[in-house]
Amino acid sequence: MNAAIIFVLLFALMLTGMPISISLGLTVLTFLFTMTDVPIQSVALKLFTGIEKFEIMAIPFFILAGNFLTHGGVARRMINFATSMVGHWHGGLALAGVMACALFAAVSGSSPATVVAIGSIILPAMVKQGYPNRFGAGVITTSGALGILIPPSIVMVMYSVSTNTSVGKLFMAGVVPGLLLAFLLGLTTWYLARKNNYPRLKKATWAERVAAFRKSGWGLFLIVIVMGGIYSGVFTPTEAAAMAAVYAFIIAVFVYKDLKLSQVPKVLLDSASMSAMLLYIITNAVLFSFLVTSENIPQAMAAWITDSGLGPITFLLVVNILLLLAGNVMEPSSIVLIMAPILFPVAMKLGIDPVHFGILIVVNMEVGMCHPPVGLNLYVASGITKMGITELTIAVMPWLLTMLGFLVLVTYWPALSLWLPNLVFN
Repeated sequence: MNAAIIFVLLFALMLTGMPISISLGLTVLTFLFTMTDVPIQSVALKLFTGIEKFEIMAIPFFILAGNFLTHGGVARRMINFATSMVGHWHGGLALAGVMACALFAAVSGSSPATVVAIGSIILPAMVKQGYPNRFGAGVITTSGALGILIPPSIVMVMYSVSTNTSVGKLFMAGVVPGLLLAFLLGLTTWYLARKNNYPRLKKATWAERVAAFRKSGWGLFLIVIVMGGIYSGVFTPTEAAAMAAVYAFIIAVFVYKDLKLSQVPKVLLDSASMSAMLLYIITNAVLFSFLVTSENIPQAMAAWITDSGLGPITFLLVVNILLLLAGNVMEPSSIVLIMAPILFPVAMKLGIDPVHFGILIVVNMEVGMCHPPVGLNLYVASGITKMGITELTIAVMPWLLTMLGFLVLVTYWPALSLWLPNLVFN
């Protein structure tokens, strides 16, 4: 009964158009002060202890690093390198967009940042070369979603904070699925381009490829710093995020010189406002998680699932449907912070690996970012292409279907996510 009251109250507040973070906080406070005897001091204490986690510091640093890279010409050099490698194939420029998104994802940790950085440069170039606007928008909207699967990933940090799962293992687990999804999106792009006979570029010489790689090398080296630093044990994921922010600042301002020192305060301010928004959501989600746990909702749910004979296969199917439905009305950060603490104990009771479960949730978030009405990537791409959300939804359909097929693969083939972390950490 209490569970029903909590969720009805939450959805009622969300339907009023209230921001999710405030809806979460109000739900908790209303329930605690009208239905329980919990003292107000414990609520205040929970607010502070909930975000008093070292891993959370990684979020503002990765956001800052991503913003420096978005403004600092790194994306343009990555596109030039990608174009030199795959531009001569069918739909060469579109394939370069997929490859550039994968490369930029490996340094930014954010899907919208990837769509903005790569899309704002490559989409006008594709239209100029004769590609339909819809095709380019479909490629970049979905490929930009790689930003949260290929590590480092802000969504993975949030899942780690919610469930106390190792960030390092999650980052490592995202590598193989991330590369496979990039390949499948590229394959879909190539097939459509070949079928419709879209333009190809002149094949680049090896000298041109080496020159393009050297120019983009400073940006690509950030992947080595973050991933190499974490897995060699030189620094933790949080320290890696701080290193990434400092390194991104240096290459954007002093090496590539695309970002003037006078523009740095604006980048800092943008990063601070985005970080504050996410931290506010985290704070309220921690409170909500505390309420749900104190009312024994995850435990009751786990008991009901095991008593009704639902096995891991059916449970994972239910989780996918639930998360895809949640993706219709909420953005990824909120979904992870609300759903993970509820679903995680059930998954553990059914013997599902916490790292595999984390990757499954991240892939669901990717799909959610590419379909209406709340798909963040759709809105970002809409701003770049000046296309309506309905038209964009039709444009992304072939790639969205590819992503749904990939979701099934990730869900029921745990080895895809677990092979690399098991190899490194065992």
